[in-house]
Amino acid sequence: VQLQASGGGLVQAGGSLRLSCVASGRTFSTYNMGWFRQAPGKEREFVAAISWNGGSTYNADSVKGRFTISGDNAKNTVYLQMNNLKPEDTAVYYCAVDRRNGRLVISTSTDEYDYWGQGTQVTVSS
Repeated sequence: VQLQASGGGLVQAGGSLRLSCVASGRTFSTYNMGWFRQAPGKEREFVAAISWNGGSTYNADSVKGRFTISGDNAKNTVYLQMNNLKPEDTAVYYCAVDRRNGRLVISTSTDEYDYWGQGTQVTVSS
């Protein structure tokens, strides 16, 4: 099982990026999926997650109104559209799959996610 994250890069404050995460090796159509990030010297933190059926999403307060998570089960892919980026958004962004099949409530805890991707670097300059 592999999660391949891409789409990161260097952008000026106020700019946008779209991250993609493709899962391969098996289907995750009945698993919630999430995005997390980790800045240097900081703990990995929750960013956003989407329910397995796409019916629910949840964003961290720090990104509400700026980031949007979406998914395409047919492509086994989850996206993170990031708008109005700020320097404090600079981090390595990781996608992950909920460890529990068909969970009804979106979890924001890293402990509840498996199959972490390799991460993609997002750098926002001021």
